[in-house]
Amino acid sequence: MWIETTATKDSVHVKSGSPSYPRIALVTPVLNSGKYIEQTIRSVLAQNYPNLEYFIADGGSTDGTIEVIRKYEKQISGWVSEPDKGMYDALNKAFARTGGEVMGWISATDVIRPGGLSVVGGVFRDLPEVEWLTGRPTCINEEGLTSEINPVPRWSRLRFLAGFNRYIQQESTFWRRRLWDEAGGYVDASRRMASDFELWVRFFRHARLYPVDALIGGFRKHEASLGLQRLEECHQIHDEVLAAEWKRERWGWAWRAFHTWNAKVMKKIPGIRYAWWRLIEEPLYRMPGPDRPPVIRHHDGKWNTG
Repeated sequence: MWIETTATKDSVHVKSGSPSYPRIALVTPVLNSGKYIEQTIRSVLAQNYPNLEYFIADGGSTDGTIEVIRKYEKQISGWVSEPDKGMYDALNKAFARTGGEVMGWISATDVIRPGGLSVVGGVFRDLPEVEWLTGRPTCINEEGLTSEINPVPRWSRLRFLAGFNRYIQQESTFWRRRLWDEAGGYVDASRRMASDFELWVRFFRHARLYPVDALIGGFRKHEASLGLQRLEECHQIHDEVLAAEWKRERWGWAWRAFHTWNAKVMKKIPGIRYAWWRLIEEPLYRMPGPDRPPVIRHHDGKWNTG
C-alpha cells in the first residue's frame, strides 16, 4: 500500500478568492478510468472556485490513471492510492479526510459543468435554509459533449418514497456536512451500486431537497456504465431500500400498496404505460406543492427562491 497526499482534514488547498464562498469538499473515487479521468479533473480545476478542497481516491489503478493524477497533483488538495472495498468505501474514507462544510462527489467518468461549483457555493452562501440541492439533470456523450439537458424536477419526500422522482442526479447533488452527519455520516458500502439512492432516502428524513435552475454536473453515458448496464438490478435495489424505509413510517403500508399497484399492474397493461406516465407521473414529477421546495434561481446578483 502507498499513499500520496498534499492535504489533510485540517490543512487543505484553498485558492485565493472571495472568503464568502463556503469550502466545498469534492471527492472523485476512481479505479482504472484512464480514458476519462483527465476530463473529470480538468472540469473541476477549470471551475476556479475560490474555496475548493478536491481529493481523489484511487483504488489501485493499473491502466495509467495514476499517471494522470500525478500530472495534476500540485493543483488538487490530495490523493490516495490503496486497495478499497469499492467506490462507496473509497468515498467514505476520502470524505473522512476532508473538512469542507459543503460536500459532494464526481465520479471518474463524469464532469462538473462550467461554473457548476460557483452555483453550489453561491446557493449555500445566499440561502442558509438549504441543506441539500440538485441542479438540472444533464448528460454528456462518450466524447464529453452535452447530449441531454432535462427540465427542473420538483422534489418531494412523499413522492420519492412512493416511487416517483427516483433519479436524483448524483453528479449535480451537494449537501451541507451537518446534514451528512445527521444522516449517519456514510455512504452504504455494502453494495456496488445505487447507494446514492439509499443516502438520499436518509437525507430526506431530515431536510427537503431544493431544485436549482442551473447546470451543475454531467453524467456520461458510456458502454461501461454499471448503472446503465444493470438497470433492472439497480431498480431492485431501489425497491428494497424503499421497502425498508416504508417500515419506519406510519402510513408505509399505503405507500407500499400504491407502489406495487403502480409497478405491477398499471405499468404492465398494454397501451397504458405511456399514458400513465404522461398523464399522471410526469405532471406529479414537475408539479409544485406544499411539500415541495420552490425552484432556486439566480436573480439580481444572488440566488433566491422568489
